[in-house]
Amino acid sequence: MQTITGTPADPAALTPAAARAAFRAGLSTPTSGWCAGATQANLIAVPREYAYDVLLFTQRNAQACPVIDVTDPGDPRTSLAEGADLRTDIPAYRVYENGELVTETTDASEYWRGDLVAFLLGCSFTFEKGLLDAGVPVRHLTAGANVPMYRTNRPCRPAGRIEGPLVVSMRAIPAAQVAAAVQVTSRFPTMHGAPVHVGDPVGLGIADLMRPDYGDKPIIEDGDVPVFWACGVTPQAAAVAAKLPFAISHAPGQMFITDVADASWSL
Repeated sequence: MQTITGTPADPAALTPAAARAAFRAGLSTPTSGWCAGATQANLIAVPREYAYDVLLFTQRNAQACPVIDVTDPGDPRTSLAEGADLRTDIPAYRVYENGELVTETTDASEYWRGDLVAFLLGCSFTFEKGLLDAGVPVRHLTAGANVPMYRTNRPCRPAGRIEGPLVVSMRAIPAAQVAAAVQVTSRFPTMHGAPVHVGDPVGLGIADLMRPDYGDKPIIEDGDVPVFWACGVTPQAAAVAAKLPFAISHAPGQMFITDVADASWSL
């Protein structure tokens, strides 16, 4: 196995196991561009009492919440990554109580409960290699920044006690390459698929692109068009809106890296 200390010079060349080992050792960083060709995933873990509501929410809002694995209660393992531990192998976690963010940590072991059911959801970072291969720039990746993410004015379809707004990620795409970006990402429906909006952010209720709700400020060059994809942070926004008594998630942009090849999700 590869071993690394600190942030590697070329995170794209790492194996998923080596990346997870670095995160387990305490490295916290956005994972866009890490482990090229490996599927990345969002995490939301909730008490078993709320798991059916969350599962129903993900099915009713599948573009934002595409489920790729669900664990048994209390089990921190996933079939998507041999030997991985969902309590430690993500760069950073957020812990919510009664809809409030109470802490962010690189190790969720002390907060993990025996009744937690973990949902792993597809992530748009997975299709970024496809964009690059098609010659479409991914500006936050080039700059070493986190992708900008925004809460929108579009409500998700409620499910039981779960409700909340759609969250989107944004990538600024040269106007001449928007069609190519749509074509590439449409081939990954389990990783959010095609954009949900192209152009004026006001149509999503976003007043200022330079003030994302999560992640870093966008990098926009002359001739770029803002393009928005449904985002796996949506369940976190729902946990807040619904005031769930307890939930653990990944920190936005700091994902779980699986052993599964991204090509396995492509149509």
